[in-house]
Amino acid sequence: MKKNVYGRKLSRDKNERRALFMSLMSALVMEERIVTTSAKAKAIRADVEKLITKAKDGSNAAKLVLKKSLSQKAYDKILKEIAPRFDKKQGGYVRLIKAGKRFGDDAPVVVMEWTEQASAIVPVAAEKKVKKVKPVKEVKPVKKAAARKVVKKAVAKKSK
Repeated sequence: MKKNVYGRKLSRDKNERRALFMSLMSALVMEERIVTTSAKAKAIRADVEKLITKAKDGSNAAKLVLKKSLSQKAYDKILKEIAPRFDKKQGGYVRLIKAGKRFGDDAPVVVMEWTEQASAIVPVAAEKKVKKVKPVKEVKPVKKAAARKVVKKAVAKKSK
C-alpha cells in the first residue's frame, strides 16, 4: 500500500521525469506558449507557479532554485521579462486551454500559456514605423484607337 505518494510518474524514472519537467518549463518561459498533453501540463503547473513567485522575490536563494530548474537563457528571461509582468498578481500565472485530442494516440492536448501576455506590454522603442506612401498620379484613359497605333508602331520596330 503506497501512502503519501506525490506527483505524476508519466511512465518515466526519476531522472527522465526531472529532465522532462525542466525542458517543459524552459520551453514555456522561452516560447511563452506550449502545446503538450494535459497530464504533463498539470504536472508542471504548480512548479511553474512557484518559479514565478521565486523570480518575483529576487533573493539569492530564489535565484539558485531558478538556476537548477531552468536553462540559462530561460533563467535570464524569467528574471528580466516575465516576473515583472506579474508584480501585482498573487497567483494564477498560467492558464491551460483544452485543444482537443492528439491524432496518434488520442491523448488530451492543452495549450499552456501565461495569463499576462507580452503583447499587452509593448515598449515604446519596439513600435514599428510605417512608411508614408506617396499618392499615385492619376493616369488619363487612353482611347482604343490611339492604343492600337502605339502597338502597331512597337510591332513594326521589332520586325525591322
